[in-house]
Amino acid sequence: MSTTPVTVTVTGAAGKIAYSLLFRLASGLVFGPDTPVRLRLLDIPSAVVAAEGVAMEIEDCALPLVAGIDITDDPVAAFDGANAAFLVGAKPRGKGMERADLLTANGAIFRDQGRAINEHAADDVRVVVVGNPANTNAYIAHRHAPDVPAGRFTALMRLDHNRALSQLATRLGAPVAELDGVVVWGNHSATQFPDVSYLTRAGRPVTAGLDHEWLVDTFIPRVAGRGAEIISVRGSSSAASAAGAAVDQMRDWVFGTPGDSWTTVALPSEGQYGTVPGVVTGLPCRSRGGDWEVVDGLELDEFQRARIDASVAELVEERDAVRGLGLID
Repeated sequence: MSTTPVTVTVTGAAGKIAYSLLFRLASGLVFGPDTPVRLRLLDIPSAVVAAEGVAMEIEDCALPLVAGIDITDDPVAAFDGANAAFLVGAKPRGKGMERADLLTANGAIFRDQGRAINEHAADDVRVVVVGNPANTNAYIAHRHAPDVPAGRFTALMRLDHNRALSQLATRLGAPVAELDGVVVWGNHSATQFPDVSYLTRAGRPVTAGLDHEWLVDTFIPRVAGRGAEIISVRGSSSAASAAGAAVDQMRDWVFGTPGDSWTTVALPSEGQYGTVPGVVTGLPCRSRGGDWEVVDGLELDEFQRARIDASVAELVEERDAVRGLGLID
């Protein structure tokens, strides 16, 4: 077993997603069965006691990889020396809240966390933003961390990627493990574009079973609206699947994606595939040497172009709204 623990910060630590996430982190599902972890639990002052209860449960599991648990409401203390950060905590949209109100509330949270990461996190820090609006929250955080490479800030579109794979596996009667080549372009929102243009099954292109009408009328809207569907059925938002996707994204980031396979990661664009530089957008990525690399050379047709452009336009609108609120320069 490694003697140097990985310091992992989880915000919104008393919430449902964090509750599903923390035990997986503590069990070695992200950083491996031989790497101890020191958990830093960050939440607002009124939720610190509840976070202490979560920590007590982790302690009672007697997990051998847990090197320590710290609980705080101070971002500076939470991100001190952090090698990895899951930014889960975000203010949900309440009754009567306007979009600008939500952006203002969350913008302040992720501005302060970005600053704390910039000043206090480890040089190798990797960030996965889970709290919605995830893409724009990640954009705000990375803009306030100028000393951290932009590619270290990602938003959780692996959840949308996993949802797309699940729907396709059901449609095709195929194991998820046989499918590759899915990408979810754009924003983690209703405008996202789950794209199957490059889909393969067991290494062979899929040419049957995915007619255009089903893709447009059923598949794309169902993947985009899956979160709302779960709320309507379960009466609560998806927590375990979001935590599972966060685990998948960080594990692949650390250990690499297998072979030539790719996954979807939302990260600051450098203009690939005609996206707007700077905005945090979903792109096809492979992890190599501990860094995300955008897959290049994919051809786009007019249908793809229109869908991607529409989702990126929404991200630009959110970026401009945040700028207008004075949350970024």
